[in-house]
Amino acid sequence: MALVSMRQLLDHAAEHDYGVPAFNVNNLEQIRAIMEGAEQTDSPVIVQASAGARKYAGPNFLRHLILAAVEEFPDIPVVMHQDHGASPGDCQKSIQLGFSSVMMDGSLLEDQKTPASYEYNLEVTRRTVEMAHACGVTVEGELGCLGSLETGEAGEEDGVGAAGVLTMDQMLTDPEQAIDFIAQTNCDALAIAIGTSHGAYKFSRPPTGDILSIDLIKKIHQALPNTHLVMHGSSSVPQDWLKVINENGGEIPETYGVPVEEIQQGIKHGVRKVNIDTDLRLASTGATRRFLSENKSEFDPRKYLAA
Repeated sequence: MALVSMRQLLDHAAEHDYGVPAFNVNNLEQIRAIMEGAEQTDSPVIVQASAGARKYAGPNFLRHLILAAVEEFPDIPVVMHQDHGASPGDCQKSIQLGFSSVMMDGSLLEDQKTPASYEYNLEVTRRTVEMAHACGVTVEGELGCLGSLETGEAGEEDGVGAAGVLTMDQMLTDPEQAIDFIAQTNCDALAIAIGTSHGAYKFSRPPTGDILSIDLIKKIHQALPNTHLVMHGSSSVPQDWLKVINENGGEIPETYGVPVEEIQQGIKHGVRKVNIDTDLRLASTGATRRFLSENKSEFDPRKYLAA
């Protein structure tokens, strides 16, 4: 099966009431593991390249790895998505490379550190949509800044994350503003801010409604029932992997992610795309540390990277 557009996939997800995992990838091992998991569960998948991944591996290398996965797993619908484009120019480059979907993150200025005005976000997202739709490419926008309702801090992942302390208004998407944003930009999917943040250190305790606003998803879905919602910062931070890492030389402090049950609640109320990155990093790090601890004379990267 060739690459599919994200709009096509999310429309199907909405019709049949499910959510699609969107995995950030950096290398061969991650892409193969994701595709094998998708094959085992008979699931479509969104494979996405963050700004950091594009810098680390190079967009051309990533593109060819993803296309190889499409060729090797022909029965799996795959979206090749650019995560967190800092400008319409970034998105244009990805479209020219053959990405079937792009995200224009206008919630931050081009430095991906400074919170942007609503007017700026509207303008850069609208420009990206006009360009992308002319090429048959899906666009995801973002309204509100990712940030912890506990600390007001955004967290940082691959250089993306608001600097300083954010206000509650910045960290929680306004439903009325979301209506206007969709009307003015015509973007295909909308990432909303509900109290999640990038990275492993999302919550200092298992999250409840005061620090993770699943109710806000319900309000936005009621206001925009035909809009595909996106949850960023949605890794669950499995405690089992934290234990494996720390038992094998790691020193990750106590931390918690978004419970799977809360993600499922989001899916029931319009979330169609769920972004996952940190969980892949934890699993990869844990498996590698455990393998090297148990095989102290081993030095073949093909073996420990396959662990």
